[in-house]
Amino acid sequence: MRLGVLDVGSNTVHLLVVDAHRGAHPTPMTSEKTVLRLAERIGLHGGRLAEEDAAELVRTVADAQEAAIAAGCEELMAFATSAIRDADNAAEVLARVRAETGIELEVLPGEDEARFTFLAARRWYGWSAGNLLMLDIGGGSLEMAVGIDEQPDLAVSLPLGAGRLARTMLHDPPTQDEVKKLREWLQGQLAPTAKRFRKLGRPDRAVASSKTFRSLARLTGAAPASSGPRAPRTLTETGLRQLLAFITRMSSTDLAALDGVSGARAHQLVGGALVAEATMRALGLKELDICPWALREGVILRRLDHTNGDSHTAIQARATLGLAESGSADVTGRQTQHGARWER
Repeated sequence: MRLGVLDVGSNTVHLLVVDAHRGAHPTPMTSEKTVLRLAERIGLHGGRLAEEDAAELVRTVADAQEAAIAAGCEELMAFATSAIRDADNAAEVLARVRAETGIELEVLPGEDEARFTFLAARRWYGWSAGNLLMLDIGGGSLEMAVGIDEQPDLAVSLPLGAGRLARTMLHDPPTQDEVKKLREWLQGQLAPTAKRFRKLGRPDRAVASSKTFRSLARLTGAAPASSGPRAPRTLTETGLRQLLAFITRMSSTDLAALDGVSGARAHQLVGGALVAEATMRALGLKELDICPWALREGVILRRLDHTNGDSHTAIQARATLGLAESGSADVTGRQTQHGARWER
């Protein structure tokens, strides 16, 4: 079956289309991104998404829906993460998206983000990874999970995202005093969670996903994206420390010129690097393997696991796209039918 996953994140709205069936490797078909920087917009308006910003989100979701239909998707699973979670008017915005597009955005709790991403990493590395530790730095939050099975023994989400810290604690470029203070603050923020993780024993394999970790690995010498997802990539504590000495003295404009750094995320690279450094230090990690699968792949894999119709803890309806002879027309005139389900 052809599935679409729409991820409304802090920085981008990302549509991923894959061909997949239960027990098979999901094959990416198309991928489209729109940079909205929702978290920044929300921060500029006292914790709310302004009318014009909500309208742009609606248009972006509608465009993604059209793209999913054009790509032949049977189903579109749509979710939002920390930016929408943080918005004071989230319920109002979500209701507007549903009314005008027929797409119901499910707001994922942070712990579910960690669980889905952990599942993706577990499937990528397999049972040979043993006790697996997963880290993921997003724009608004840091996800951490560890466990021996497909469901982690511990899954945590902390408000330590790269974009959040760049907005609230760093100038562009940051001062060395800011860098020092942020390092000390992160140490205190991470200490209680790191203690919980250390109690579960040292992991057999520590991995990291997300654009932030991929960029940091690339800047420390890992293979470029053109080498494909199966090229081994690592981020070492030593490499990250050396990189930080370099990038903490650069502006986001200069960072955007570096190979592996996108212009849309350059402004938050230093914040993400400091979170990565602090997390590795708190957990006593010398090296991280970079996992090409993350949250979106985890959502797809969990959906495929439940194609037999079992239902116990369901996340609410997605839109089933372009299949029915008839369906309810939304206010944009699009035909949608609700009722497809995917599971935690």
